[in-house]
Amino acid sequence: MKAVCILRPGGPEVLELVDVEAPEAGPGEVAVDVRCTALNRADLLQRAGRYPPPPGAPADIPGLEYAGVVGAVGLGVDPEIMGSHVMGLVPGGAYAERLVTPADQTIPVPRNLDFAAAAALPEAYLTAWDALRQADFAAGESILIHAAGSGVGTAALQLARVFGASRILGTASSAKLAAIAAGNLPLDVPIDYEATEDIRAVIHAATEGSGVDAILELVGATYWETDLASLARRGRLVLIGLMSGSRAETDLGVILRHRLRIIGTVMRTRGSEEKAELARAFRDELLPRFADGSLAPVVHDVMPLADAADAHALMGANRNFGKIVLRVS
Repeated sequence: MKAVCILRPGGPEVLELVDVEAPEAGPGEVAVDVRCTALNRADLLQRAGRYPPPPGAPADIPGLEYAGVVGAVGLGVDPEIMGSHVMGLVPGGAYAERLVTPADQTIPVPRNLDFAAAAALPEAYLTAWDALRQADFAAGESILIHAAGSGVGTAALQLARVFGASRILGTASSAKLAAIAAGNLPLDVPIDYEATEDIRAVIHAATEGSGVDAILELVGATYWETDLASLARRGRLVLIGLMSGSRAETDLGVILRHRLRIIGTVMRTRGSEEKAELARAFRDELLPRFADGSLAPVVHDVMPLADAADAHALMGANRNFGKIVLRVS
């Protein structure tokens, strides 16, 4: 089969479409003929040699999400699933024509979504949905979403409204804020980080001085002190990404006095049972909203798998709004 491989750690130029041996489904697994996959920041870090995949995942084939057709089943899997359109998360190996994954971690593709839209769904929406659940986010609360124009950010905007947010604040560049507005995504208080010197002041003005109840932090160190100072009492911060770095000084007293909760989350290294349960809950609770169109993935562009290097350069330059999808076949 064809797959995009990382020839050595480096820039986008180290990605190359090559022939590799196709994997076979083992017990409890399905082999999926991949139609589309999508980019994530983790792919760029893995390519650069800064984020090795977990044990058992392909070391040289990136890709954390997919949409495709079940082409083979392993021992113990109902053969009726053959030919089904499925999507889901994998710890790696999705930049390829075929991958294997546990059958209980697959998610059916709604009939109204094509493969490109479906491939843009799993990582962004599962990450944002799981983060909101971990934050115990409830109807009537306010939330700040950093990197609101990213894949996870655009998913989080929609899901925050589904959860009943009273006020949604979000940071992004002016261009991405304009795209959010044009796409009619829910964002009550847009914050242009390029033009706003005092983000904290904007947040407090928008919340009448109380601060936000929850923050989804996708950027990392840059906003850390601002985040802690912008949370309401008993506020929750969910740390999802570290684009701007992993080290920051912290006033621990603020956390104590305001009884703040700091929650770290990552999807890639979770165990099989946890991932299967997450997939089941997602199918039950959120999949109908994609089927009826009330939730819809935001796709920036669909590019051929052979152009993976160009796609990585596009994401690395932070020029995408929403997800970049690679069409495999």
